[in-house]
Amino acid sequence: MGKQATRMKIIKGDRVVVLSGKDRGVEGVVEKAIPEKGKVIVDGVNIAKKHQAPTRQDQQGGIIDKAMPMDVSNVAVVSPKDGKATRVGYKLLDDGTKVRICKRTGAEL
Repeated sequence: MGKQATRMKIIKGDRVVVLSGKDRGVEGVVEKAIPEKGKVIVDGVNIAKKHQAPTRQDQQGGIIDKAMPMDVSNVAVVSPKDGKATRVGYKLLDDGTKVRICKRTGAEL
């Protein structure tokens, strides 16, 4: 039995702060969210060296820096009001639309 996929509250374009690991405390923007694996790729965080062979499209080979996925539990959304890490919640508006809110300040994300 694998881990059951749950709805991720962090999406592409969110400003997040890393909570644990070698890049702890670093802020960045989510480049890609991978909900089926529960992972996110954050710009400039969790960089690994990758040995790339030359291909037809990319004639230049060598060692490149690549942002690797990290678990979504290791990042938290940065509140737009106070710039601190916060949890994400949901709220239904009067017109029936569902929006994400900041648990710390109540602001919409």
